[in-house]
Parts: sequence; C-alpha cells; structure tokens
Amino acid sequence: MDDTSVMVFNDKGTSPVVLVCEHASNHIPARYGGLGLSEEAAVSHAAWDPGAFGLARKLSELLDAPLVASTVSRLVYDCNRPPSSEAAIREVSEIYEVPGNRNLTPEARQERVDTVYRPFETALSALMDQRVSGVLVTLHSFTSTFHGKPRAVQLGILHDRDTRLADKMLDCAGQHTALDTRRNAPYGPEDGVTHTLKHHAIPKDWPNVMLEYRNDLIGNQLQQHMIASATAVIIKDALAALVNTNETETGQ
Repeated sequence: MDDTSVMVFNDKGTSPVVLVCEHASNHIPARYGGLGLSEEAAVSHAAWDPGAFGLARKLSELLDAPLVASTVSRLVYDCNRPPSSEAAIREVSEIYEVPGNRNLTPEARQERVDTVYRPFETALSALMDQRVSGVLVTLHSFTSTFHGKPRAVQLGILHDRDTRLADKMLDCAGQHTALDTRRNAPYGPEDGVTHTLKHHAIPKDWPNVMLEYRNDLIGNQLQQHMIASATAVIIKDALAALVNTNETETGQ
C-alpha cells in the first residue's frame, strides 16, 4: 500500500453514478513514521471515516457504479481539501495532536501533494473524463458526539451551490429510511467540506452530493449493507425524479 495512494473499483460500472471515498483508510505509509500519533489517534475518526469504505463498496455493487477511494489516512493528506488549504495537512485534528505534521517545510508539504493528492485527483478526473455525463456522490462518516455534544442527525445530505441532486434525495429520503436526515448537516460548504464536488463535478455540470453517515450506524457489514441498500434506492429515485424535472422544463 505504500506505493499506492488511490484505488479504483468497478471502473467499467454501468451506473451514471461515480462514487468517491476520500477518507477510506487510516493507513500511514512507512515513510511518515506513523506521524508520531498515539495508538488511539491512529485508529480514531481523526485518521479516517470508519465504516465509509465498507458502505461505499456495497453501494458500488448495488448500483454497479465505479468507486474511487484514497488508501492513505487523511492525517497524511486530506484528499477532500485543495493544496492551498491549511486543513489539507492538520497539526491538530479534533482532540489529537499530529506531531509529524508540525513545522513541515514547503518541500515536505509538496511531497504529500504529489504522492497522495495528485494521484487521487488524476484517477478521479480520468474516470469522469471517460463519460459524457454522470453524477458524483462522495461518501463520508461522522462521530455520534463532537466535543462532548451528541449529534441527533444520522444522515447528512450535503451540497455546494448545485442543489439539484440533494433536493431530490431529501424529497425521497423519508420514503426509504427512518434515519434523521438533514440538509448540510453536521457540516456544510462553509466548513470547507465540498472541495471534491466543486473541483470535479460542478465544472462538468454533473449533479452531485456528499453523503455523511453517523459512524455508529455503519460499524459492521450488516449495518453497511442495510444502509447502502436504502441509499441505493434513494439515489435511484432521486435520479429518476431529476430526469422527469429536466424533461418537464425542456418540454419533452
């Protein structure tokens, strides 16, 4: 894994949906010496999005959709942040210090951009460029408590300035899941979390959405299967509703 910072699954999938999991792994390549993390920090949500990759793989199967996933911890480089963002390489994440990210030289930062972010960016761009049109869905998880405060939201449907897919998914969600589902929660574009959507989908005019699942709900394979199944139906219904809306607006 030290030689591979991105993996692509089911690249020939027939679905219009392209799935992305930027925080799929807590793997830290050996050259970074574990970033000086404690054992607790290395397996915590600060290092990755627990459950998100398992759910993404299941959703890829159910939709027959390609999936692009980072294989490197976001504490090395967060692939959902541009190189210009300080949040791309954090010295402190949530409650955890990241000693290996302190006082990095410009050259050390650039090495991470070149070896972690650029391959991920290139793989996703290349996959999207193979398609005339499509839909981009990114998959994440969040903690049930944050700074000691519990979170009631269970599924967040996030968007940036393109609300088309999010609107339809929010309309459909109540029919297919009992999860507490909310718009732009527990994060929103003001938190800098929509980089992948803005960088890859919006320039191509692809409908797009970021899905955030509370990680205590996707902690095992059975939970991941159940929630992926509900998500697949929501996405399919939302895409059908989007097509109907487009046809009505164009008078077809």
